[in-house]
Amino acid sequence: MTLVIGAFTIGLILSLLSLGVLISFRILRFCDITVDGSITLGAATTAVLLVKGVPPWLATLAGTVAGMAAGFVTGILHTRFRVQELLSGILVMTALYSINLRVMGRSNVPLLDVPSLSAGPEAWLTRLAGGHDSLAVAGWPVPVRDLGMLVTVLLVAGLVALLLNLFLLTHLGTAMRAAGENPQMIRAQGVDNRTMQVFGLAVSNGLVGLAGSLLAQYQGFADVQMGIGMMVWGLASIIIGEALVGRASPGLTICGAIMGTILFRLLVAIALRWGLDPNDLKLVTAGFVFAALVLPRWAGVLGRKLFGGRHA
Repeated sequence: MTLVIGAFTIGLILSLLSLGVLISFRILRFCDITVDGSITLGAATTAVLLVKGVPPWLATLAGTVAGMAAGFVTGILHTRFRVQELLSGILVMTALYSINLRVMGRSNVPLLDVPSLSAGPEAWLTRLAGGHDSLAVAGWPVPVRDLGMLVTVLLVAGLVALLLNLFLLTHLGTAMRAAGENPQMIRAQGVDNRTMQVFGLAVSNGLVGLAGSLLAQYQGFADVQMGIGMMVWGLASIIIGEALVGRASPGLTICGAIMGTILFRLLVAIALRWGLDPNDLKLVTAGFVFAALVLPRWAGVLGRKLFGGRHA
């Protein structure tokens, strides 16, 4: 049960990363590599502030704003300085490695005995458990800390998904979606598509920074290497989500990204439980992404051959 709770918690945290990648990759059509650095920046900023005694909600907000700043710089490099989109993300990601080291002052910041955003739910669950440090769930004892973090992340992810869906249906959200879909058309409507790109990248990396902030609080540390491969993780989650629910509407796409992230994390947790070497985790992740990209197309081609031939 602890494995399932942990997988759901990390899956919900990383679903915020997937929503950020969804904005840049699917809505803006922008391959943003900044993600690998901005998630660490959010975690580093939050960790340092928590150690200094800043309230958890304020430290989490600061991590989100730090991620937004990283996305803003990437957008400015691309739109104002005409740097190619992939290269602009690589430049910012590379610079963020040194910036993250500067923020933390070292490569790792532990968060031992530091209050986190889940302190409130943990206190409520502790009272519910009669003062014990574990609570029975389906007959299995689960640490109150894990349950408290799950409740916190569930509330945060649900609120972010709701607000993002509402935003994408507003005039500003529609303009941002149109800027990625058809830049010429949106310019003809009097909207600066470059401004929409900068704004969208800031929002995208703000969500990624929020994911990093929550991940650091859940894991109990922030590490300069924690962002490696996160871009691929987000893409895999989005592709799996689209295979589950499609892309009929923004709401369905958002739900699909969250479901895909949780499912992907559960698959990884099961693989680790069955003896997968953690050193092979990134290789397996890349394999999942490749399969998610190729299999639907192969299935479509095979279906057309089979059913098309029968129809003929």
